[in-house]
Amino acid sequence: MTSRHKGTGAGGRGTRLRRTAVSALSFLVLLVAGVGWGYLKLTGNIDTFSADGISGDRPPGTAGGQNVLVIGSDTRSGDNSGLGGGTGAVGRSDTVFLLHVYGDRKHAVAVSVPRDAMVDIPACRKPDGSWTAPQHHSQFNGAFSVGETAEGNPACTQNTVEHLTGLRVDHTVVVDFAGFSALTSAVGGVRVCLPQDVYQRDLNPKRATQGSRVFAKGAQTVSGQRALDYVRLRHGIGDGSDIGRIKRQQAFVASLVKKIKSRGMNPTTLLPLANAATDAMTVDPGLGSADKLLSFVLSMKNVDLHNTKFVTVPWRYEGARVAVVEPDADELWAALKADRTLDGKETGGGRARAGASPKASKSPVSGTGVDVAVYNGTTVTGLAGRAADLLRTHGFTVTGTATAQDQGRSRTLVAYGPGLGDEARTTARLFPGARVTQSTGAGIQLIVGQDYADNPSPAPDTASATPTSGVPADVAEGARSADDDLCEDLSYG
Repeated sequence: MTSRHKGTGAGGRGTRLRRTAVSALSFLVLLVAGVGWGYLKLTGNIDTFSADGISGDRPPGTAGGQNVLVIGSDTRSGDNSGLGGGTGAVGRSDTVFLLHVYGDRKHAVAVSVPRDAMVDIPACRKPDGSWTAPQHHSQFNGAFSVGETAEGNPACTQNTVEHLTGLRVDHTVVVDFAGFSALTSAVGGVRVCLPQDVYQRDLNPKRATQGSRVFAKGAQTVSGQRALDYVRLRHGIGDGSDIGRIKRQQAFVASLVKKIKSRGMNPTTLLPLANAATDAMTVDPGLGSADKLLSFVLSMKNVDLHNTKFVTVPWRYEGARVAVVEPDADELWAALKADRTLDGKETGGGRARAGASPKASKSPVSGTGVDVAVYNGTTVTGLAGRAADLLRTHGFTVTGTATAQDQGRSRTLVAYGPGLGDEARTTARLFPGARVTQSTGAGIQLIVGQDYADNPSPAPDTASATPTSGVPADVAEGARSADDDLCEDLSYG
């Protein structure tokens, strides 16, 4: 008589299958319970601000796309009190951008508004229920401080952005220091890049000594307090202005988006991040539940990194403050209202404005009367000289050639001083794909990158203008994509 070993034969297989099924079912129950608990915890974490302060005089909705106002609050109350920065109990907005998610859910653009920009602030509701009188030509970040409360006044900032842009804000999100710090830690850190070493006095100019080094030059990963120090950094790089800090903050957000997308856009990966951030996040009632918040985030999972753009509203200095440049800004808002991308493409969410389709000009490039200084931003020998020769053949005056401080540039840059935007764009016509950006220095600087070394400019008679889309050319050409080289264009400011 042959004996059977335990676990073999039909009976053993049946027992093993039952055990496997029970184990799988138990795991599934625990998983569902865990996700369910995560949803409940997330919903409990979400704070909303009252819609009572939203103006009754609002722009119509944007066809197809959505507009989300993101406010970075530097309040020092609660969990934020130990995270450094300035002092005071009144909530202030340190960073503001308007995110337009296009109707095709494959494109997005974030428009930064400088905190020092001079704008009109419409009537806003104070905590006691009374409304302020409209303010003309006031500093933009003053809107968030109306009422002088620790949590700030996001409804007033939303009213101001709608008044400035003519765009209806569909959702508003406020993230304070504690939430930002927790999010950067939960995601496992964010890659940033510094053009030079940064010391303690750069974070606090009131220090008597330089102090120890806080950041080393180059690319690195930061989280928590170090991430906060990075996005606050203003002094010690460029001219110490808020405009330069905006550029670095845009690069930071781009890097954060890239990191989150690399982890996967699904509830399992997003729940831990959302739980980390929502303890210190305030949203409008339309995003005030876990389902609504996660549904909105997941709706953007198909937005490509290259099609995620970051720009700053057209601006110029007005003394110590910043003026919004018209009609350039209105042209940008009109493109977003029509759901038209920066390069003039129609995404299907809005209607094209008559005559707004991209058009390329084949007119000859003439640099007569335009002075340009040329720098080699690569290690390729003779590249600045090659670019200088090309410019001279088109009548430009080359004031000099030199090696750039940064020799790791991948994309050619044309930087221009006040009043030289048209001349800079003419220069860029000879260097397809070049980024055009305003600087505080005088004159025009051409910094040629690896793109020029790899793909020399076309023959002089084939050079053409950048297609026009209704968006000001320097805004479109100066846009940063979420997949751009992390170390480019971070020192200006």
